[in-house]
This record gives sequence, structure tokens and C-alpha cells, in this order.
Amino acid sequence: MEQVSVIGLDLAKNVFQVHGADERGRCVIRKSLRRSQVYAFFAKLSKCTVGMEACSSSHYWGRVITDCGHEVKLIPPQYVKLYVKTNKNDAADAEAICEAVSRPHMRFVELKTPDQQSILLIHRERDGLMRDRTALINRLRATLGEFGIAVPSGPARLKQWFRDSYGINEDQLPVLMQRHIERMSARWVELERCIDELDREIDQHVQHNSVCQRLLEVPGIGRLTASALVATVGNALAFKNGRQLSAWLGLVPRQHSSGGKTVLRGISKRGDAYLRRMLVHGARAVLRHSATKKNAVSNWLHALSVRANKNVVIVAMANKLARIAWALLNKGQRYIEPAAE
Repeated sequence: MEQVSVIGLDLAKNVFQVHGADERGRCVIRKSLRRSQVYAFFAKLSKCTVGMEACSSSHYWGRVITDCGHEVKLIPPQYVKLYVKTNKNDAADAEAICEAVSRPHMRFVELKTPDQQSILLIHRERDGLMRDRTALINRLRATLGEFGIAVPSGPARLKQWFRDSYGINEDQLPVLMQRHIERMSARWVELERCIDELDREIDQHVQHNSVCQRLLEVPGIGRLTASALVATVGNALAFKNGRQLSAWLGLVPRQHSSGGKTVLRGISKRGDAYLRRMLVHGARAVLRHSATKKNAVSNWLHALSVRANKNVVIVAMANKLARIAWALLNKGQRYIEPAAE
């Protein structure tokens, strides 16, 4: 077998496709591997670069192959698609990955540690439970509305209504519907309990992580945002500057320029939607309290609010939070609040 320089590995549940090339780009390996054969194959192979799409289980297999002595690079799937030459199949995908990972200006995804993956999955589960709770509350309000009972919106106000007013209106409901409301209320309580448990897990992670503690010093970055930032981007070494991080999060204008004419539209909304949403919420809180603050950020927000829409100001503040976070993560600095001029 000729010396393998680059390998493209197309991941799957059971059967993985391998495409290997030498230094000149000629194909020297093309084969399928069962899940149980992956470790043994890479353990026997001489050191090379292994490219994979950043997808489900890619970080796990990246760590496994790294332990075998290889350099692993994860590529965003949208960048691999450009190199698929023919109809889509596993062999064509593996060849495209092998080609993409060889490009000198390709962008890669940083390999995550087990701890990073764990805290991110807790965030995803909490976010899913929050959506489930909102859907359940909406169904609960709609069910009561079918019988002419108007209830307030929002979890806190609805809880108060159940404590104070549900007993007065309960007799208006059929017995079958009373039991149904009880079941829905029990599911709501269980969802709240699960959310509280995950909140405690996240709080514990933030308390024992010094990087999260540094991020918490930034106005607009709370425990959820700090924990998600550290778990998602780590030390932010994958980004050359803060603008790259904010662009990766989709917090920069989307360009549609041609013929020397520059056209900027709304934000691109690329990257991690959850993290972008957290930063936008934090920016909204900073804007809400900026009137009572006397510093450079508040002055900047006030000047921007005079000439721009409120939503534009919020996104601009979220962009600034992302850049500040990059500086703290990449350079290991602490946040110093800028003084008013």
C-alpha cells in the first residue's frame, strides 16, 4: 500500500466509508468499514490527516482516531457539499471530504472534549423541555378557552391563576375534562422539575469553571450564555478575532453585492442559533438597563438608538458581546468596564 497522506471518512451508524489519497491526491484506499473495524484500521495506519463532516458522533470518533495518533479535522457539511462530483453516495461523500480537507483555506470545527459535549447536551435538553412546557401551557389555555374560561398568559401568572381561581371555575367543566386538566397540570409540574434539575447542573458547572466566572463579569452574559459559550467555542482559538466569532454566530449583515455595489441586508443567522439567541437576550437586557448606567457602552447604545431601529441596536450589542467574549476566552483576560468619556 502506498503512503496515505489524507483520509476522508464518511460517518454512519454501522458502515463507514473510507477514501484515502497520497501526497499527490491520487486515490490509494477506497473501502467500507464496520463500526467494530474503525479503531483497528486507524491503529494500524501510519500517521495522516483524517477529515470528517462535523455531524452526530463526529466528535466522539474524532477523539478515538486522535488517540490512534492521527490529526483529525472536522469540516462543516455545507463546505463538503461543494466537492461532491457526482450523484450522492457514501463513496462520493468520502472522496469529497478527502478533497475538502486538503484545501489550504478550508475552515474547520474545533474538536470538543467529553465535558464540552456533556454540558451542551444538557443545554439542548433544557431548551427542548422549555419548548415542551410552552406548548403544554398553550394547549392548557386553549382547552380551558373551549369552555369559556379565560386564563392569563405566561407560566408565573398561570400558576397564580390555578392557585387562586381554578377552584372557582372547576365546576363549569365536565368531570372528564377535570381529570384531563389534572393530567396536563401533572405533566407541567414534572417538566418544571426536570428543568430545575438541569438548571442546577448548569449552575454547578458555571461555579466550578473559572472561564465561566470571567464571562459572568460581562454585563449581558449570564450563566446560560457563559456555560454555552465555553462548551461551544472553548478557548476560541479557532477564530482569529472577535469579528470571526460574531460572523460565525450569524450576528453580522448578510451581503448581496455585485458589480462594485455593496448591498448589506439583515443578519446572516448562520452558526449556532441557540448561542445567538442567548446573546440577543443578553443584549436586550443591557439595552433595558443602559439608561441607569454611566459608561462608554451605555453612551454608545444611546447614540446608536437615536439613529437606528431598536432591533438593530440589540443585534449590534449582541455582536459586541460576542467580540468581548472572544477576547476573554482567547487571551485569558478579565473584563474591565470602560469608563464614560
